[in-house]
Amino acid sequence: MRAKRVDANQREIVETLRRLGLSVLHLHTVGMGAPDIAVGYGGCSMLAEIKTKKGKFTKAQNEMMRWWTGGVYLLRTADDCMSLRDTLVRWHRKINGSP
Repeated sequence: MRAKRVDANQREIVETLRRLGLSVLHLHTVGMGAPDIAVGYGGCSMLAEIKTKKGKFTKAQNEMMRWWTGGVYLLRTADDCMSLRDTLVRWHRKINGSP
């Protein structure tokens, strides 16, 4: 099993997520189509795949997403990072009964 290569924008995306107050766990070395990172906020988590503007999913990634019953968020830009943060914040508030 070979770990996949790191996307050119991965460092920038991870730095953006961390600046937004999210925790990031690197998963890109797992292989088998696993997403690049796990992102967390306030007890809520989402797997995320980082792609460049024109990046496409590999066959292994498509296969993994067919059987995976959780969410996988696609991150290409800083705007995508903010959208993911907003989603996790909403989940956190819903779980904790905050407005």
